[in-house]
Amino acid sequence: MGRRRRGPAPRRLIQLYAALLYNAHLRGFAEGKIYTGPLKSVCVPGLNCYSCPGAVAACPLGALQNAVAASADRPAFYVVGLLLLFGLLLGRVICGSLCPFGLLQELLYRIPVKKVRKSAVTRKLIRLKYGILAVFAVAVPAWFALRRLPLPAFCKFICPAGTLEGAVLLLLHPGNGELRAMTGGLFVWKLAVLVLVLAACVFAFRAFCRFLCPLGAIYSLMSRIALLGVKTDRTRCTGCGACVRVCRMDIRYAGDGECVHCGDCISACPEKAISFRAGKIVLRGPDIPERRERL
Repeated sequence: MGRRRRGPAPRRLIQLYAALLYNAHLRGFAEGKIYTGPLKSVCVPGLNCYSCPGAVAACPLGALQNAVAASADRPAFYVVGLLLLFGLLLGRVICGSLCPFGLLQELLYRIPVKKVRKSAVTRKLIRLKYGILAVFAVAVPAWFALRRLPLPAFCKFICPAGTLEGAVLLLLHPGNGELRAMTGGLFVWKLAVLVLVLAACVFAFRAFCRFLCPLGAIYSLMSRIALLGVKTDRTRCTGCGACVRVCRMDIRYAGDGECVHCGDCISACPEKAISFRAGKIVLRGPDIPERRERL
């Protein structure tokens, strides 16, 4: 008998299902219009643009900026509370399994070219996303809020996911000629940012996620205490570094703030010290391997 062909790994399927669920408003793609129904008042956990014609809910990062922009009139309790809930329950599991833009980055990385490996330089570059969070997602919107001028700076000037899912998809629809006529220098700038980010993701694993994403920065602050994720049994760990070597993110140890909880380190650990847990419940351990096949 020939070798049995297996399908994609469970994490990849979860990524695909999340992307489809976030963008389940198929009518929006057909009509080239943004869904504005009641579900848009809630947020999905991952980065998914509000303006995507298929988006059924809001993006938490966009919602945070809008809340900060309106903070002069009302506190941002709802959005901050929701981000805390997502972060404390899931942490960067969201980045690794529930973010459509993360899926796109991983697929781009599969293009066969010479790759940029992690190094001391990439370890320094990961700090950029915290600066972008502080400046573009919080400080600039807050500054303009004091002047009663709402400005979601990250969405407006940087976000490549918004450019791809929102602007590009809307502009490609044949019925949106008026929108195409309104494009100018800002769109050219954002398109250039998108192209550079996508190109970087071909050469460096999850380049946007690692170096630029402010939503990942938020979740990383809570990832180590999140309920769900990769956990290390310190009584078994010998500090051999096998988990760090097999990981393509810039981690210092399995499950730290840079870890996206893909689980590759579980089978790589010679001491069987690493498992994927929900609290004390082991969901995947050395004796419960995940299929490694990928799309």
